Amino acid sequence: MTFGEKIQLLRKSAGLSQSEFAEKIEISRQSVSKWESDVCLPDTEKVILISRLFSVSIDDLLDENREISVCYYDNNGELTGSTCEAADSEEQVSDFEPFEPEVSVPGDSKIRIIKSKKTKKILAAMVAFCVLCAAVIIPFSIDEIKEIYWKLCGGKVQYSYVLVHGLGGWGEGTGINDVVKYWGAETGDLAEHLRSKGFDVHTPSVGPVSSTWDRACELYAQLTGTTVDYGAAHAEKHNHERFGRTYITPLIENWGDKINGGQRVKINLIGHSFGGETVRMLASLLAFGDEDEKNSGAENISPLFTGGKGDWVNSVTTLCSPHNGSSLTAVIDSVGSIAGSNNTTDLVASLCFALAGITNPINGTYDFMLDQFGITEINGGMTEVKGALESFMNSDNDHAGYDLSPGGAAVLNSKIKLVEDVYYFSYSFCTTKENSLSGNQVPKTATLPVLYPFAFAMGSYKGKTNEGIEIDESWQANDGLVNVISAQYPFSDKHIAFDAKAKTPKGIWNVMETLDGHHGTVIGLGAETAETHEFYENMFFMIDSLKR
Repeated sequence: MTFGEKIQLLRKSAGLSQSEFAEKIEISRQSVSKWESDVCLPDTEKVILISRLFSVSIDDLLDENREISVCYYDNNGELTGSTCEAADSEEQVSDFEPFEPEVSVPGDSKIRIIKSKKTKKILAAMVAFCVLCAAVIIPFSIDEIKEIYWKLCGGKVQYSYVLVHGLGGWGEGTGINDVVKYWGAETGDLAEHLRSKGFDVHTPSVGPVSSTWDRACELYAQLTGTTVDYGAAHAEKHNHERFGRTYITPLIENWGDKINGGQRVKINLIGHSFGGETVRMLASLLAFGDEDEKNSGAENISPLFTGGKGDWVNSVTTLCSPHNGSSLTAVIDSVGSIAGSNNTTDLVASLCFALAGITNPINGTYDFMLDQFGITEINGGMTEVKGALESFMNSDNDHAGYDLSPGGAAVLNSKIKLVEDVYYFSYSFCTTKENSLSGNQVPKTATLPVLYPFAFAMGSYKGKTNEGIEIDESWQANDGLVNVISAQYPFSDKHIAFDAKAKTPKGIWNVMETLDGHHGTVIGLGAETAETHEFYENMFFMIDSLKR
């Protein structure tokens, strides 16, 4: 008999509806329905309450090999009908006793769950013996006891992996992903490979040139199967629509719920490049919410902005992510100043908006996902370009170009907080080496050709950004797009070097050793298939082994 079948039997025998039963143990009727359908199990606290309510042992509730019999008695103690038979003799009756307290039912009758005294004594002796052995001979740790309990409750919950692309990138479900995989690139479909190894992997698409905030909101909507809510306060500040696309089916079923003995359904977030800032923002908003949105007075505020969900994420891992911005934006600005442009990075971002205005999503192949700015249709011509540029000009830096600059990243870092219940890991790659003559960083021969000029420019750049941030020689080592020092950790956050032999701490950046390679190496661009697969498999196995 399953747990759900037992709960249903006990509830109906007590004359309780699902709503009445739910009220007694302070849960929703929907939760009772899920339990009785064996969709999930209650947490430990609720199991104990159910045990006390119906006077049934926890073992009898959870062990599917144990049956329970429910007997109905009237006020005089007479058996009125049941699934068990009345005792034939006084001797036989004395071998049974009801659990207390009794459960009141309509008509002033009572239900008694009967069990053999002898059986109880034998079981008690066996349990006591096992506990003594465990304490003296095989001392279990708390974590081991949890593992045993979870196994009894249906197994250890598998945490899904959500891979988030960087600037200009894409995920599954887009036309371009049918042509070339972002995750895997030249090594093939990385997501499918990882699934074949038993991992639950998702690679959603978020706005390729949208801001960190907007991308985090889009990611949340896809994970939960809801309409994108950019927030009333945010939308008003940045002159765009509050709501975006609607996603009917959640990527992660039961995300945030407790199942299998009270285990929280969590996810592991992996972000490449600008995707790293996206997943950091999502984890922070889940935990702490946003005060501006809470105080906006808007109706139906998104749960993303209310906080209190810090334990919905197990880990955050960033790959080549510009936590402190990229000096490449400063290089571009300095080059642009020669031509009279004070902010060339903004100019490049505006061109992306303009391109989005005349491509609807490039014949179904590429989608800029700028619906919040009204850039959703293609009719062609200068009208759409003009409208897109106006949207950009009115966005008040609500775009990727600003967040990728050192100044924009500093503002971003002041808003994103570390979550104490989350593991943080960062991976940086380097495709440059020091030139013995100049002391600058120059590209290695294995650098991806298209990244060679960027790596060279970043490796020799020194100066100040438009916001006055000093870019010195410590910024010169890079992967062709992102500085090593920026990929390791946000300057304002706590961090330590990762030690595989030590206990991995939460709520602090565990900084991995810098690896040899360029910005695309980690997603399989210009990389070996076996090495790419091994990198992710080792990472996922490491994350799965972390203490829960």
